Parts: sequence; C-alpha cells; structure tokens
Amino acid sequence: MQRGNHTSVSHFILVGLHHPPQLGTPLFLTFLVIYTLTVSGNGLIILTVLVDTQLHRPMYWFLCHLSLLDMTISSAIVPKMLAGFLLDSRIISFGGCVIQLFSFHFLGCTECFLYTLMAYDRFLAICKPLHYATIMTRSVCNYLAIGTWLGGTLHSLFQTSFIFRLPFCGPNQVDYFFCDIPAMLRLACADTTINELITLVDIGFLALTCFVLILTSYGYIMAAILRIRSADGRRNAFATCAAHLTVVIVYYVPCTFIYLRPGSQEPLDGVVAVFYTAITPLLNPIIYTLRNKEMKAALRRLGGRKVVKPH
Repeated sequence: MQRGNHTSVSHFILVGLHHPPQLGTPLFLTFLVIYTLTVSGNGLIILTVLVDTQLHRPMYWFLCHLSLLDMTISSAIVPKMLAGFLLDSRIISFGGCVIQLFSFHFLGCTECFLYTLMAYDRFLAICKPLHYATIMTRSVCNYLAIGTWLGGTLHSLFQTSFIFRLPFCGPNQVDYFFCDIPAMLRLACADTTINELITLVDIGFLALTCFVLILTSYGYIMAAILRIRSADGRRNAFATCAAHLTVVIVYYVPCTFIYLRPGSQEPLDGVVAVFYTAITPLLNPIIYTLRNKEMKAALRRLGGRKVVKPH
C-alpha cells in the first residue's frame, strides 16, 4: 500500500511483548482469560442496567457507556496480541495499523471525557440533589453521552491523520504490541519533533483539563459528604464516589506515563500499556460491582435471587 510518493511500507510487524519463547502459551492463556472476563464482565453490567428498571438512572446509563468502551478498547488490542503469542501472527497491514491506532485513541479519548462527565453527574447528585432531576434529564444524558463519543472521534481523527501523513519507508518493525503513537513515530522517515510536540500538547491538555475538572468536582463532593449528618449517608455517598475515583486514577496514571513522554523508548512502556489496554478494562466492572450495593442487588435479581429489603 503506497502513501503518496514516500511511503513504501505495505505492512508492519508488531514485535509484541518481549518474553522468552517458552512463555508464549502461558501468556496466551493468561490474556485469553483476562479478555474473556473483561468482555463477559462488562457485558453483564450492560445487560443488568438495561434489564433492571431500578438502574435506569443517569449514573448507570453512563456506566453502560463505560462498559461498552472497555469492551471495545480491549477488543481493539488484545485479540491481535493473543494471535502473536500463540500463532506468531505479528503482521498487520498498513490500513489495519491506521484503523487500530484510530480506534484506540477514539475509544480512549471518549473514555477520558466520560470519566469527566461521570464526575459532573456525581457532583450534581450530591451537591445539588434538589435540582438533579431537572438538570440531568434523559435527553440531556443522551446529548452529553453523544458529545463524549463525538469528541473522541474528532480527537482521534486529528491524531491519526497527523501521524500517518508522515512517510514510512522502513524499517517496518513496530517495537510494541499494537500500533500506537510513540511506537509509530519511531518508524517515520522524517523529523517527528512537531508530532511529538503536538502529541504532548494535545493529549496533555485534554488529560490535564479533564483531570482538573474531575478533581474540582470531587473537591465539592467531599465537602458536601462531610456535611451529611447521617453516617450511613456519608458512607454510601463516599463508596459510590470512591469507586469512580479509583477507576479514574487507574486510568490516568498509566496514560500520563506513556503520552507525556512521546519520545520515550523504555521497555517499561510496554508493561504500562498492557495495564491500561488489558487490565484496566477488567478492573472497572469489578470495582463498580464490588463497591456498589445497588449493582450487586441488581445482579442478584438478574440471577433470579430475591433481595430481601429491610423493613
């Protein structure tokens, strides 16, 4: 596949994770289990929220979007990694590489916006409870959710087009387990200083802005929780928010490590990337179900078990 008069690379070879050959099968089985649990766990959350009318509220509607994002992010990366472990199938076409990079950043940026939106939802629910129902209507929730997906699309289109406008004329070995910005920049047959700067500014600005908004929301939320007189009320509000805040930290720390250092070539980068592409999507359903009484009760109802309500 040619790209203008400069690109002679028709495919790339994903080097994958550096590991001894004898660990190929154990790693395949490990990540297959992780991927299966990720898809089934997030799929179960989506099914539970859709079926259980008691969960038809904005917080769980946004949780559905988060679960869908986790499923698709993992599906965009892990199956190709599994093929590399077992079949030694490491070749990816130029177009496939473009699609993989676009998909990953589209889904990842959408998730970043969604975390911010979920923090705003909790801010309204806890700090402005009397106005919550009139502000966070179903139509508003739909518009906000669509906005996160649209924002992720625009961001990824910008990043992907800026990366693949560069000439790639060899070598074609991607020293990574998927097509991502830092790894692709190292293969470009041109000066990538501008691209590295744009990656740093664009992703850094988006991540920092969202993170500051989330922290601001939770600053107000913590102040409101401390004013709640009921100990049970404080505990329930804190448990709900703690789950979200834990997921945010698990998401942001690895991403910051990778994308605020776009020129980095440290081996640790691959390990960190595995965490937010394979492990984090698995942790989200676990965190939200274990720390959320309503979700656990809904799962029991879905399984046909009756929940005895206290009198």
